[in-house]
Amino acid sequence: MIYRLSLLVALCWCAFTGVEAQSLKSKGVSVDDIVPAGWLHTEVIGDLNKDGIDDLVVVATPDFKENTVTRDDGYVYNFNQPLLAVYFGSADGVFQMWKQYDEVIPPNADEFNSVSPTLEITERGVLRITIEFFSSGGSYYNVTPNYSYRYQNGDFYLIGMEQHSLRRNTGEMETISENYLTWKRQVVIDNAFEDAPPPKEKWSRLPKKPLEKLGDRMLE
Repeated sequence: MIYRLSLLVALCWCAFTGVEAQSLKSKGVSVDDIVPAGWLHTEVIGDLNKDGIDDLVVVATPDFKENTVTRDDGYVYNFNQPLLAVYFGSADGVFQMWKQYDEVIPPNADEFNSVSPTLEITERGVLRITIEFFSSGGSYYNVTPNYSYRYQNGDFYLIGMEQHSLRRNTGEMETISENYLTWKRQVVIDNAFEDAPPPKEKWSRLPKKPLEKLGDRMLE
């Protein structure tokens, strides 16, 4: 009984202080209507479901203070979990949330390693999500994965992945491309140095399996 009363008081307090309102809105005519003020966000507009109407995809990072750290010079590290949300457009210009994903985009790991997602919608309606990892402390090895999702059969399915890697000490570059429609894998080895040998290319077959849905795992 005491626990239930405490829970009820906590919920009422959240509503009173506005904590409950600090979330992505279910609809809006622009990203400013959807994302709370102060949240970091990136977005892209394009036709995902091929109905001739623009749709909206948003990655927004809350600014909840319990998951931030402020340096002596005032710079704020934000370790909140980013939210990914897909909004389908309508004829009246309103974007309606189709689904929100709470654990797809990885958060900043620590004060020295950060994550920068970028979004793209191609002319064919493919949603591309690129995850760029940055190390302020320096790193010999850098990896940038790119994931391609297509809306079909009522959901978003992973149809391809491309991963770029670079070793700064040797200049070695590797690009891995996987196509989950043809089940083929390409690996290209190159070098950033001017006197590097010609690129090497290798193809292989991937084992067929059910297509992965957006939200099945955190991208990394």
